[in-house]
Amino acid sequence: NEMNYVVFVLLHSINNLSQAEAERIMLTAHLTGTAIVTVCPKEIAEFYQERLLSYGLTATIEPE
Repeated sequence: NEMNYVVFVLLHSINNLSQAEAERIMLTAHLTGTAIVTVCPKEIAEFYQERLLSYGLTATIEPE
């Protein structure tokens, strides 16, 4: 996915995420292949995962 698209999806999928945070997450994922987007309760994580997947991004949930 294009970098700008990933930032767009993050901003529209994850509540209270700033532009700078979305860019940092995108760049980390771009450089390392993975990034932690947020730490939250499982139910919220599942909701965020569904949103990210609906935009074509890969998203997994891991226990803290």
